[in-house]
Amino acid sequence: MMTDAGDPTTDGRTAESVVLTSAPTWCDRCGADATAGPHPGCAAARVLEPPRYCGHCRRRMKVQVLPVGWSAVCVEHGERRG
Repeated sequence: MMTDAGDPTTDGRTAESVVLTSAPTWCDRCGADATAGPHPGCAAARVLEPPRYCGHCRRRMKVQVLPVGWSAVCVEHGERRG
């Protein structure tokens, strides 16, 4: 099991090299179950706002908004930019 981003996983890869293949199960804006149904309010807001929750583990992400874009960091799954 991984504890830090630099710790190796059981097969020798680090967290930076792990690619997620499963579909997100959590809404990245409100943190609710994304498989329960559509989130029209979240879909509309996502056009202009960065994600606030990790879609894979439901953790609240550290988000930085700049005039040229945004970055959101999950401690488990890394950074996303937009």
